[in-house]
Amino acid sequence: MSPAGCSHVNGFKVENWKQNLRVIYQCFVWSGSAETRKRKAKSCICHMCGAHLNRLHSCLHCVFFGCFTKKHIHEHAKTKRHNLAIDLLYGGIYCFVCQDYIYDKDMEQIAKEEQRKAWKLQGIGEKYSTWEPTKRELELLRHNPKRRKITANCTIGLRGLINLGNTCFMNCIVQALTHTPLLRDFFLSDRHKCEMQANSCLVCEMSQLFQEFYSGHRSPHIPFRLLHLVWTHARHLAGYEQQDAHEFLIAALDVLHRHCKGDDNGKKANNPNHCNCIIDQIFTGGLQSDVTCQVCHGVSTTIDPFWDISLDLPGSSTPFWPLSPGSDGGMVNGESHPSGATTLTDCLRRFTRPEHLGSSAKIKCSGCHSYQESTKQLTMKRLPIVACFHLKRFEHSAKLRRKITTYVSFPLELDMTPFMASSKESRMNGQYQQPVDSLNNDNKYSLFAVVNHQGTLESGHYTTFIRQHKDQWFKCDDAIITKASIKDVLDSEGYLLFYHKQFLEYE
Repeated sequence: MSPAGCSHVNGFKVENWKQNLRVIYQCFVWSGSAETRKRKAKSCICHMCGAHLNRLHSCLHCVFFGCFTKKHIHEHAKTKRHNLAIDLLYGGIYCFVCQDYIYDKDMEQIAKEEQRKAWKLQGIGEKYSTWEPTKRELELLRHNPKRRKITANCTIGLRGLINLGNTCFMNCIVQALTHTPLLRDFFLSDRHKCEMQANSCLVCEMSQLFQEFYSGHRSPHIPFRLLHLVWTHARHLAGYEQQDAHEFLIAALDVLHRHCKGDDNGKKANNPNHCNCIIDQIFTGGLQSDVTCQVCHGVSTTIDPFWDISLDLPGSSTPFWPLSPGSDGGMVNGESHPSGATTLTDCLRRFTRPEHLGSSAKIKCSGCHSYQESTKQLTMKRLPIVACFHLKRFEHSAKLRRKITTYVSFPLELDMTPFMASSKESRMNGQYQQPVDSLNNDNKYSLFAVVNHQGTLESGHYTTFIRQHKDQWFKCDDAIITKASIKDVLDSEGYLLFYHKQFLEYE
């Protein structure tokens, strides 16, 4: 889809088209009043098979209702040559000629107005922000222009997963991914164009998994096809032995990235590995490494892509520098240190501190043209939309195999500004100031998922806390989902922490 939008909407924009579109939104998409909600519940059934579910769409030309999943709406569009339909769940407009969800400025405006009216009738507030999106982020949002409002009592998207035999490591990552907002928007808008052999594409299976999660069904889902595809494409994870959830996350993202590559048509995005697939748009950041010669002070800089940041913990065999709350610029992210507890900020400070490489690791300096001792410092050049932090709790070496149970305090809100390469440069120039709270701060994140591991290396179990709505959390323990408090989340040990950029958030 081009930024200019779809050229086929002009066939719909005839007399009274705005009023007709408003009626469809009011009655069948964002039904604000009790009367319109009842009307929607009774009338929104597929005119071919009579089903209420299966991704109902309404033809914009004649208000025919048809299943998208079973392609009944596709049959209607082909027969009647009615090219446009609206998703009754999310409000997106689909073009059967473009075979994609489209963006049209006029329709977008009408959709927003009717959505706000419906929210007002239901007493739901809208969150406004003043951030200015980059070109890449604007395109991402244009492809996913509609997001369903999740009310305080809504349970859509909450679904347990059957353990198929030591597969809790997979289940906990699936729960985190299915509650990643922009990833959900992508998979529920059927934007993936598969070019692989049937039943071999992990992206197609994830798309089906999202459909299952957001179908409204309450019974636990059995992810046997997903497990089979993971075994096929990541053979080191095959078998029924307990695996590492972090290893599964990276393997899953890698396979999804490879299977998504056909979707970007070779376009280059503004990210370190020049891929425009949805995985890299959401999860890829840029890690800057500065190596400074101790003789001439020349700096060699490289930037590498990353999907996650692995952080050392106190108690590991890796030397961990003691840090105090007041070091390196005072308290960051408002974290306190109960009973001397280590915080996520402490771990990030250690990760981004200069490290002397020593005489045994001399690097050839391009300035001195000889091997010299140097220091190395890592900082964030570009932040991803979703930041995943891996707390290195499992230690494997020739002499030692153990789990590190050190408690690490992590916040609900995280500001990554102090760990940016730009902040380092400002400090070096004597210009750095502690950031002021602002709605426009693009480096702020909100916690939305926490993966935990209970037990030992030999015998353990993974669970996940996921955020369904602001301040509303649930614990996912394979097939069992229970409500959790914020205290439960923040008191947990923490193994994988998932944070989402606030400027792309919604209530």
